[in-house]
Amino acid sequence: MTMLELATIRPIAPHDRHGRVIDLFTVWFGSNVHLLTVVTGGIAVTVFGLPFWWAVAGLTAGNLIGAVFMALHAAQGPTLGVPQMVQTRGQFGSLGALLVVGIVIVMYLGFLASNTVAGGEALSSLIPGWSDTPGILIVGLIGVIAAIYGHDLIHAYTRAMTYLSGAVLLLTAVWIMYVHGLPADFFERNSVSTKGLLGTISVAALWQISYAPYVSDYSRYMPAKTGVVPAFWASYWGCMLGSLLPMILGATVALAAPKSTIVQGLAHLTTGIAPLVLIVLSIGVASSNALNLYCGVLSTLTFGQTLIPSWSPGPRARIVTAVVLFGFALAGAIFSKDSFMANYEDFILLLLYVLVPWTAINLVDYYLLRKGQYDVESFFRRDGGVYGYLNAPAVACYLLGILVQVPFVDSALYTGPVARALGGIDLSWIIGLAVISPLYYFLAKRAMSRGYGRVTPLDLEAAGP
Repeated sequence: MTMLELATIRPIAPHDRHGRVIDLFTVWFGSNVHLLTVVTGGIAVTVFGLPFWWAVAGLTAGNLIGAVFMALHAAQGPTLGVPQMVQTRGQFGSLGALLVVGIVIVMYLGFLASNTVAGGEALSSLIPGWSDTPGILIVGLIGVIAAIYGHDLIHAYTRAMTYLSGAVLLLTAVWIMYVHGLPADFFERNSVSTKGLLGTISVAALWQISYAPYVSDYSRYMPAKTGVVPAFWASYWGCMLGSLLPMILGATVALAAPKSTIVQGLAHLTTGIAPLVLIVLSIGVASSNALNLYCGVLSTLTFGQTLIPSWSPGPRARIVTAVVLFGFALAGAIFSKDSFMANYEDFILLLLYVLVPWTAINLVDYYLLRKGQYDVESFFRRDGGVYGYLNAPAVACYLLGILVQVPFVDSALYTGPVARALGGIDLSWIIGLAVISPLYYFLAKRAMSRGYGRVTPLDLEAAGP
């Protein structure tokens, strides 16, 4: 029986560590096979107008590339035993980390609202005349229960969904191809463009990169002996396959179904088994909701504990915070459901610009500069311990990383001069990674040579395991 999780943001003690590497595969596969992933895949042929095989190529390339960054973050959890946003204090300082923590809380709420809209729409389509709102409530409440019970229930939930959603995904693909059938001109619809291909790659890569702030939260209970390489590959293949396969389904539905929403098109193409497909993929949405809400709670507690270092939040604080955050996300879902697709596209593009510099800084710091050696106790000190209140190079690089992308941005809200000159091709995330990774390495290396944030073997011995 899964018990209520007692830990929150403090390090997980060695005697509380548990789990197997395969759990990292199932938590990321099972939490990605759901309706929002299907909707995201449909963008390749609707927004970007690619033919099917080019859409598959773009989605594959983006997921393969983006999952590298996601999985590198996942490998940090077993070593440090703390949530990802707590570990960010090691790069930004105790107060400097608040900038990133605040942004990712908004991200979690955005994905939570988007998930509930997609799930609510699917459930409402099963009952003629039923509005989206009851479905939104049902999907949302399932996710809240899992988030309240915490880490172990979420792992158990996604483990079950790996098998259930995986089987339904396979059944859906077979049904569409061999029972319903594809239109005769299916492979001839749309035309390839450089902008469309690069846009599709970017969306798929961002889907993976957006998981970077999540992943240590679900690997921090793993025994320290788990190892970086096994944790990396289990997370990589779980998230890559769990995202790519439903995205390809989304591209298929968007091309093959009559002009409608992706969810309505999926119901049309699976006539005969539509209730099974939509219910299972809606339940899958709830598993993703649980991940978003759980991480949002840990990040909110991290934010609060930074401001009040003497506070040690427990299970009650986690439960109350989960309910409050769900209330905000629920309100957003209900008020934005009528313009869901337009809002969702703008939302994921915004994530692209603000997450890329953070992931560059975190990975360079962890793997190239400190090689996983951090003073974990300093994360919880009022003054930030050896990391101080503010790491100026990290904060400066983060803000510069956002600004340097601006000329390369192509979105509905703004198109930068370089993107305009390239015919609307958005290379912003590539530029952000290429500029900030070496710049942060150089600046942080100089700061460490002067003693900033340097952790000695004696510091690690004093901190304990």
